[in-house]
Amino acid sequence: MDAFRTHEIDLSPPQPNERRRFPTFTKRQTDIVTIIALFAWTIAVFDYGLLGTLLPAMQQSFGWTPATSYAVNTWISVGSAIVAFGLGPVIDRLGRKKGMMITVGGTAIVSALTAAIPVGLAAMSAGLIVIVRAFGGLGFSEQAVNATYINEVYQVTEDERKRKRPGYYYAWIQGGWPLGFMFASALSLLLLDVVGWRGLYLVATIPAAVLVWVISRSIKETPQFQLHHRLNELERSGKTDAAHALAASYNIEHSSSAPLKRIWEPHMRRNTIAFSIAWIVNFFGIMSFSILGSSVLKNAKGVHLSEAFWMLIIINLIAYFGYVFHGWLGDKIGRKPTIIIGWIISSIFFALMLSPAVSNPTLIILTYAGGLFFLVGPYAAIQYFMAECYPVSCRATGVTFIGAMSQPGIIIGGALFTMIAASLGTGAAALWIGAGGIFISGLVMVFTKRPREVDLEEAHV
Repeated sequence: MDAFRTHEIDLSPPQPNERRRFPTFTKRQTDIVTIIALFAWTIAVFDYGLLGTLLPAMQQSFGWTPATSYAVNTWISVGSAIVAFGLGPVIDRLGRKKGMMITVGGTAIVSALTAAIPVGLAAMSAGLIVIVRAFGGLGFSEQAVNATYINEVYQVTEDERKRKRPGYYYAWIQGGWPLGFMFASALSLLLLDVVGWRGLYLVATIPAAVLVWVISRSIKETPQFQLHHRLNELERSGKTDAAHALAASYNIEHSSSAPLKRIWEPHMRRNTIAFSIAWIVNFFGIMSFSILGSSVLKNAKGVHLSEAFWMLIIINLIAYFGYVFHGWLGDKIGRKPTIIIGWIISSIFFALMLSPAVSNPTLIILTYAGGLFFLVGPYAAIQYFMAECYPVSCRATGVTFIGAMSQPGIIIGGALFTMIAASLGTGAAALWIGAGGIFISGLVMVFTKRPREVDLEEAHV
């Protein structure tokens, strides 16, 4: 199945003033990587989305109150944050391919273990769910692996279209988020009464396990990472001058600093802070309207659970094209303005959806779909934009670190959501925490900026 036929990257000691270029990915190789990345993210989100989709059913099975189920979701996010924070440096050390295998494989294991958690152990059952589902942070971090890997592949591809319009093509991959949630809702609707929520988690293990095997056979590392890996080997061997000479031959600036330290260097610190804040508050909205979508429809708009599943299937299908639209728009007007405009429009749609004026199913679907279209769609732009804002040496660390900020966003947002929902109801919580967070995140994105170091790297690929 290995379709990679291009020459390997030259990692031998260079001659003085020698200039080298990275080997390329053929169009076929690039297409294979693109398809696998889409499947990897969709499958990871399928497992991730099952938790929110099945939360009402799990709540009933374990005998939780709505407030307790929200609290369990929040504590899961605490554990997921710990797992996700540690993954970036691992990917920068082990590679993009192995990172994809770890994240997708971790998803299969987490799904299987979730199905095995027994009922009837009171608080212990809730604790076991929190511990197991915390490793769902592996699956969620798959998008950071994708963003890093695809960014580097599209830089060196022979496919002219993908090299010139990377945001548009990456958007189809990042669209795995609504597709994963759509499949979670669709299978829940079809199979929940047949196999129960445990059976659905077992179903989720199958495609993830198969894809790990496919990844192991079908894709190779990017030449950028191969160079980065060799530079680290030279550095660890004390051959610092050789590392700098090899890096210079590819017009790469080599740094001896650890990747986690690099993203806090003065010329990158502003991006790290701004992106992190934007993700934290934006995930107030993701938590409210994507992860807890069925709960919001049921508790805030009075929609029956089975009807909520139907609505979310339609809503997430529409949202998929939000990725395509924002990927296309990001290539046209720039990724940064695309993100800012999209998130501000999203907050307005969700505020309308939660208002008393929207009460019939058609209007609920239209306003909810509009909100989700402009909420998740900009992630096609922001994932690629973040990868453009860090050099190869710390790209996966930067993208994964920022992506991990989604979990503090869910933790903080979940705590605030639970407090407001307990006193004022789910609708008020979704409005002030969900829609409000989305609006603020759009404003924070104004402070991000692509560094010159990345421009110099990409000019030589």
